Amino acid sequence: MRILIAGAGATGGYFGARLAQAGQDVTFLVRERRYQQLQASGLVLQTPQGTETLQPQLAQANTLTGHYDLIIVTVKSFALDQVMEDIAPAVGPETLIMPILNGLRHIATLQQRFGEDRVIGGLCKINATLGDNGEVIQMTPLHQLYYGALDGNNDARLQRVDAALRDCQVDTRFSDNIMDELWEKWLLLSTLGAVCCLARGNTQQILTSRGGEALLQGVFSEILSVITAEGYQTRPAATARILELLSDPATPMTSSMYRDLTQGFDIEADQVIGDLLLRAKRHSLATPLLNAVDVNLQVYLQQR
Repeated sequence: MRILIAGAGATGGYFGARLAQAGQDVTFLVRERRYQQLQASGLVLQTPQGTETLQPQLAQANTLTGHYDLIIVTVKSFALDQVMEDIAPAVGPETLIMPILNGLRHIATLQQRFGEDRVIGGLCKINATLGDNGEVIQMTPLHQLYYGALDGNNDARLQRVDAALRDCQVDTRFSDNIMDELWEKWLLLSTLGAVCCLARGNTQQILTSRGGEALLQGVFSEILSVITAEGYQTRPAATARILELLSDPATPMTSSMYRDLTQGFDIEADQVIGDLLLRAKRHSLATPLLNAVDVNLQVYLQQR
């Protein structure tokens, strides 16, 4: 299977590297700066098991040739419009596109551009970041990759995707209910991002602060009400596990949005929080805590 990874940051770099190491035909679509960095130093993975370096196949938008069987999109959500332009020449009659982005807005955006039958569901769970020299740093052993048809019909096309991905040295989950997985990932990451960005700290600091637990539970409840109104069929055991994970004061957690904010980078405010507020408005839901988070993030973006 010919696979194009759009982006070679922490997510794309890690999972793309594992696919390449498993013998798949993987090309990374990257910008000039990342292209030069990877050409010079290779793709470096720093994992709990040690350091690995590979020489990846690279392409830039103006050098893409031929069609790909699978395009995995791993860029930040605010870069999606440009990436759609970049990958368009690589999309052929049989191409499937698997976005691994935060939130859900990107699914409709990709479907409108490339067609509903081309876009499949995907998400990952990994604690990873880029180091100062562009190395991919996997901070914990967690490295799960979920995928499946958005309508649950995992036909022969999806079976081929599963055959390519399942032996790539990561924990793969071929899901026949990927939409619920996507809703639950959004519940987790938006709650985590909201409380960390609003309180400017990790979950341990928040939970051990006066009113911190109430803040986290309040944000969680508002988000759960929104996604339920939007079509999430609540799985009580799953949502309870998410709240338990977030509420453990012994485990300090932060979100990628919070880490980007503390470094002065652009953030996925509209895609992670703003879209929830738009959906809440559609159902006349009161979300005062999410509104406070959104104002906070807007001010941050104005001050960048």
